[in-house]
Amino acid sequence: MLASCTGINYYAQAAKGQFSLLTEARPIEDWLADNGTDSKLRLRLATARQIRSFAVKELGLPDNASYTNYTALSRPYVVWNIVATPELSLKPLQWCFPVAGCVNYRGYYSKEAAQEYASELRAQGNDVQVGGVPAYSTLGWFNDPLISTFIHYPDAELARLIFHELSHQVVYVQGDSQFNESFASAVEEAGVERWLSGYGNDAMRQNYAKFVSRKQDFIKLLLSYRRTLEDNYASKAPPAEKRTTKVRLFSQLKDDYLVLKASWGGFAGYDRFFAEPLSNAHLAAIATYTDLVPAFRALLAREQSFTRFYATARKLAALEKAERHRRLKALDVKA
Repeated sequence: MLASCTGINYYAQAAKGQFSLLTEARPIEDWLADNGTDSKLRLRLATARQIRSFAVKELGLPDNASYTNYTALSRPYVVWNIVATPELSLKPLQWCFPVAGCVNYRGYYSKEAAQEYASELRAQGNDVQVGGVPAYSTLGWFNDPLISTFIHYPDAELARLIFHELSHQVVYVQGDSQFNESFASAVEEAGVERWLSGYGNDAMRQNYAKFVSRKQDFIKLLLSYRRTLEDNYASKAPPAEKRTTKVRLFSQLKDDYLVLKASWGGFAGYDRFFAEPLSNAHLAAIATYTDLVPAFRALLAREQSFTRFYATARKLAALEKAERHRRLKALDVKA
């Protein structure tokens, strides 16, 4: 009964949060016509409208009411996601939901509620990370709005986010986050390249190149430590020794990040990753967004159009997970 009540409370906050997000949204045209709309916001909304039009016409992404409305929130993130792993493992816990299937995170519209549940998970001996999320996709079930949590991103980063989230409405496989996120990341990357070539200027292209380079450097650093930690947990060392090694490695990761940050000229965009004490949960989902991206990029190059690319991705989505991944990794090898 306790588990049932916990589940009901969770779905109740999720339904309330989603309903509030939608009911507070207003059409972009209304915001632009409102004399009280801040000039900076007016420009961002017009840019987002152009990006969405490009996504439909040039990338073949869904032409629906998603990102035609805007919601102003009084909080920095739309939701806070919880990721958790066992103490000596990088395999994340999973939660299963009716629409999304089984995923490696659990989201809350209240930071306090997320932290409360995170405390329960830590009390059970798990490593836990609570991270703010600026946007998410409802997979076409609802008309996802533009939100104040990301509307002021630089143009190319705003385009990246919109392309990524719309991609989830094209192909989504329950229980295969690695496929879903890598597919969306591949569309995002190719889409921004095309958008910048048509609508960007030299400064925008240079700034986005810096953004991508720093992101790649940071992911490379995290993946390196992820592999080392996996080797530690898979070793025959006693648990106490594994714990000691774990503490040392996370301390080294923080030191290496400071060196990397200095090489960026002090850019602090990834500091919030270290807002909580580092744990396995911080590294659990890194591979989800990256491992299959080269394969999808190779597939897009082979198909030579987004329409054919999406059609092939849908065929892959219909396969069993093992076969789906086998075919994608074969593409990566060929590339």
